[in-house]
Amino acid sequence: MPTAANLLAILPYPQIDPIAFSLGPLAIHWYGLAYVVGILLGWAYARRLVNQGRLWRGDTAPMTVANLDDFIVWVALGIVLGGRIGYILFYDLQAVIENPIRAIEIWNGGMSFHGGFIGTTVAMILFARRSKIPVWSLFDIVSAVVPIGLFFGRIANFINGELWGRISGVPWGMIFPTGGPFTRHPSQLYEAGLEGIILFLVLAAMTYWVKALKIPGTVTGVFVIGYALSRIFVEFFREPDAQLGYLLGTNWLTMGMVLSSPMILLGIWAIFRARHAAGKLA
Repeated sequence: MPTAANLLAILPYPQIDPIAFSLGPLAIHWYGLAYVVGILLGWAYARRLVNQGRLWRGDTAPMTVANLDDFIVWVALGIVLGGRIGYILFYDLQAVIENPIRAIEIWNGGMSFHGGFIGTTVAMILFARRSKIPVWSLFDIVSAVVPIGLFFGRIANFINGELWGRISGVPWGMIFPTGGPFTRHPSQLYEAGLEGIILFLVLAAMTYWVKALKIPGTVTGVFVIGYALSRIFVEFFREPDAQLGYLLGTNWLTMGMVLSSPMILLGIWAIFRARHAAGKLA
């Protein structure tokens, strides 16, 4: 009688067409849909948080639903421009220098979370100043919804058969079409679970049970630390980008680890800054 491990071992990689559907000559890819769905669901969740005054200091949200409606364009630009520029600078600079047109070829490498993080941060700072919104509260509400987009983005990576894991004999390993004839960790699903589902639930608990939005900066700090730890952990199972490989030794340091490590200190600083600021206002 087959065991659960045996059943998992024969699970094939689901061959899903990266193109979700076509409208005439226009092909709509799952990757693009993941960005759109992630942003829209995040926007809807953010609106829900703003409408619940009890979650905020003084039982009043420091921004309005109209503010969020205006901000959605800003955050979309921050994610897309920051994500692409970040990928070029962190992972693909030499190739782009040799062939500049590659910069707009999103299918060659794609996006960088860390670049998108920087781009979104810049967009939030500029929008908060323009709209006279407390910047740390805007950081918090965006941090609370980011795991939604991360989840859909990693699922799209899995559908595309990209960013797969290292070679492994684990029972749930899969043979990816572009990963050679080797069984590999489905690291995209690890990231979807950690960066997406688990981190979202942690932040939701902080928001609804701990009422962390009442101390601006706390949710941001927890998100930054949570993402960094999740990403560093998964990097031990994820195959590094071919053009970079391992930065130190064999099967060791990766660019994802390097970029994520400072985020832990940044998150800790944000939490202490938030508690200090709340103490001064108490």
